[in-house]
Amino acid sequence: MEAVIAVVALLFVLFLAVGAYAVVKAVGAAKRGVDRTLSQARRTVEDTTLRAKTFAQPGAVGELAQLRLKLRTSMRATQDALHAGVAEDSSLHESLALFERLSAHGHELDDELKRLESEPDRITLSQRLPALKERTEQITKAADSLRWAARDRADKFADDELDLLRTQIDMETGALRHWTTEPSDVPQPSASPSPSSPSSSSSSPYSAPASSWPDPTPAESSPRPGTTAPAETSDRSAQEPTRPAIAPASPRPTYSWEKQTKPESTT
Repeated sequence: MEAVIAVVALLFVLFLAVGAYAVVKAVGAAKRGVDRTLSQARRTVEDTTLRAKTFAQPGAVGELAQLRLKLRTSMRATQDALHAGVAEDSSLHESLALFERLSAHGHELDDELKRLESEPDRITLSQRLPALKERTEQITKAADSLRWAARDRADKFADDELDLLRTQIDMETGALRHWTTEPSDVPQPSASPSPSSPSSSSSSPYSAPASSWPDPTPAESSPRPGTTAPAETSDRSAQEPTRPAIAPASPRPTYSWEKQTKPESTT
């Protein structure tokens, strides 16, 4: 009984631990979702404000807002491209590390541009604008280079995979249409007349040119035309079934008591 109570208590504690873990994970996921939503909303508001400043405030303040908007747009696009590509291509981890280092410089420049928006000395601000523009151009050019390199790599892999797929499809379609391939024209060997053919047997034995050397085989050992060798005769007799001998037809004897056949009447 005590063992049953201990098992029930252990299961109850285990269920409580699992429930607490699930609640913590759910709260963390909800918090991350809320933070992500808030950051996106804040980013959208800031971008909208910067676009409005570029058109509403001419001069140095408007140029600063334009620089901030260009920097933020380039860095955000590169970050999204690298994070999306690193899930499929592990070689982009080094590019992502380089972007993190570049992102630190970008955040520092964005903070400086944001502080200069409230600078009352417009003359000093106008003097610092060329250096700020050059710095912004360097960072955005590096970010754009990383982004387009990652996109070109993904496009290259997609093209290679498409070419391989097309090659495999062509091979498969060729195998499915195997009946359309014509057989190769192989010349058939011409049938040479066998020695036992009628043409060779009917040819004259004297058609061949006479040799200047005497034939070492005796004349009586070679079979004459039209005769068969004893071995060949025995082979044929062994292969053919035996048939009874038929005596030659002899005239039928007539007797005196037989009636003579009358000729048929022609009338």
